[in-house]
Amino acid sequence: MAVPVRLPARTAGKHDQGSGPGSGPGRPRALLVGGGLGLALCAIAVLHLGMGSSGVGVTDVLAVVFGGGDAHTEDILVGARLPRTLTGLVVGIAVGVSGVLVQGATRNPLAAPDTLGVNAGAYFAVVLVAYLGLDLGPLPSGAAAFIGGLLAIGLVYLLSSGGVLTPGRVLLAGATVALAGTAAAEFLQMLDVEATRGLFFWGNGTLMQSGLERPLITGSIVLVVACAAPLLARPLDLLALGDETASAMGVRVDRIRPAAFLVAVLLSATAVSLAGPIGFIGLIAPVMVRALGIRAHALLIPLSALLACAVLLGADAAAQVVVPPSAVYTSEIPVGVVTALIGGPVFMLLARRISTGDADTGAAVAVSGRRRGPAYAVVIGTGIAVLALAMIVSLRLGDVEIGYDRIIAALTGTTDPVVESIVSYRLPRILVAALAGACLAVAGTAVQAVVRNPLAEPGLIGVTAGASFGAVLIIAVIPTAPAIALPFAAGIGGILMLLLVIAIARGPRGSTRSGLDPTRVVLVGLGAAATAMALVNIMVVSAQMNISAALSWLAGSTYGRDYDAMLWLTVPAVVAVALVAAARPVNLLALGDELPRALGLELSRARLLVLGAGALLAAGTASAIGAVGFVGLVAPHLARRLVGNNGARMIPMAAVLGAVLVVTSDAIGRWLLAPTEIPVGIVTALLGAPYLVWLLRRTSPAG
Repeated sequence: MAVPVRLPARTAGKHDQGSGPGSGPGRPRALLVGGGLGLALCAIAVLHLGMGSSGVGVTDVLAVVFGGGDAHTEDILVGARLPRTLTGLVVGIAVGVSGVLVQGATRNPLAAPDTLGVNAGAYFAVVLVAYLGLDLGPLPSGAAAFIGGLLAIGLVYLLSSGGVLTPGRVLLAGATVALAGTAAAEFLQMLDVEATRGLFFWGNGTLMQSGLERPLITGSIVLVVACAAPLLARPLDLLALGDETASAMGVRVDRIRPAAFLVAVLLSATAVSLAGPIGFIGLIAPVMVRALGIRAHALLIPLSALLACAVLLGADAAAQVVVPPSAVYTSEIPVGVVTALIGGPVFMLLARRISTGDADTGAAVAVSGRRRGPAYAVVIGTGIAVLALAMIVSLRLGDVEIGYDRIIAALTGTTDPVVESIVSYRLPRILVAALAGACLAVAGTAVQAVVRNPLAEPGLIGVTAGASFGAVLIIAVIPTAPAIALPFAAGIGGILMLLLVIAIARGPRGSTRSGLDPTRVVLVGLGAAATAMALVNIMVVSAQMNISAALSWLAGSTYGRDYDAMLWLTVPAVVAVALVAAARPVNLLALGDELPRALGLELSRARLLVLGAGALLAAGTASAIGAVGFVGLVAPHLARRLVGNNGARMIPMAAVLGAVLVVTSDAIGRWLLAPTEIPVGIVTALLGAPYLVWLLRRTSPAG
């Protein structure tokens, strides 16, 4: 998975500072940077030890350190504060070193254990162990996390191998695996309603510990493994010159790269087993140290570990500052949310600078068009029939199953009141699910046409997260706002997020990165989505919202939806019809830049209108049923394979398929573990993520 990323580089001489372990001018800078980071870490650690709700401050901690202090202060320090700070140091070292190794092995500054799906795989493995009721100690839990992380990065390798490797392709594969692992973990979490609050905090990363045992045990593992990382420093320095050059200089590339991945996965999995998945620190720390002029891995590894510890403890301290001193721990913002709030914008800026290797071709993967098949009328008719069948079956399924004869009787008003009540409850949510699925599919079609990337569904480019932010902002700030305010705020949030992503992805005017690189749009969107969801989680916790209900909404749910919810989908439905009428511009946008201009299309205006329509569709749908992903990716792709690329045919077909997917997912969610309901967004992710895996593996990389 060697994917060199071309960043703007300054002119450097033979003795550029920090360019190698033996460069003389680099040593003073390394000492200066290391000393500064060490002092900063000590100060932040003392500050971190002095934070909490017990009234023990920094002066009390210093008194204990210098031999003073009372027994009460010592008990608090040893029982709660020290385990938390020690956990931050252990996790910081683990993610800092693993981030350096992954970036060195891939030659990609956007690569990190979390962006390549390792954290999600380890997270799912730990959640699975907990769900099975296995009470494992620190070592077995770490082993389970290691296996999950190893399987995740192995899957990323399989998805991105073969053909021309581009940075965008590898990162998209990592995002796919991460989405699949997170969706599977959330699915298991939803099965344990009583523990939802605790799972929410651990799942977002937390340094809180009940004692010193786990941090000490995992810390010893991290130190031993981290001490092996410098052995890879010199080979990674040479690997930065390219595989062929490194091989010519005696580096066994086929051994060094797997070894670096193995050490990185072990460190990352150990951190996840201790504190949950904490993202972006492993990405930020190496990038910041390189920005200080340190590039030799012998120096980069320890300095990145120091910086990661400082950033992580600082983020945890910031999370505690937001919480009132009298608040209980469940009111505290998880540290992983704060790191996402910091790391999301950094990821977006880095994605803006990179050359993904896909700008010239216009797509990260090439998608085949329609193959020979039945006539359009037959295909669309079959799709509508399947949708009708799915709706009828969905009426039957749930915590109380009813026969088809009784359903027909209830619909005609000739049955008992109990069955009529069940049907009257299920029918509106099924209709909402069908209309929402159709709108999401058309939204995906619009976004893909402009971005020219079949992987650019609204959820992957931040629109759904922006809509979620707008909706939750209204709930948290104005809880008495009228119901119409929710879809209005969600629509504004989604549109603004899309405009932000497009503006950042375009890059500065006049530069080589000023074009609309399709893959860069997706990468910037991923960073924007992480930032928006971090803000959502902060509002959920700070406003003391019902976390279980908030998680269900954020995962996407049709629970309790009635005919009023269909009114929220009126505007998206009208926009969808308008897009069908505007099928010709949509078709032309997918052809690139030159041909549409030659045919008289005002490109900028058309892109803005179609993207705005897609944002309205996705945001309006999110306001009605929450954040539901993958529908806007799967349905348009299937529609293209069935009826071709003609928008007049493809958009209606995608709408029907999207409706089928959401109605089916809603029925599965109600039936599978009845009376416990699985949010429809979790089911669509579990169905859509494997499809995206298949799509990435089946199609050829662009270029």
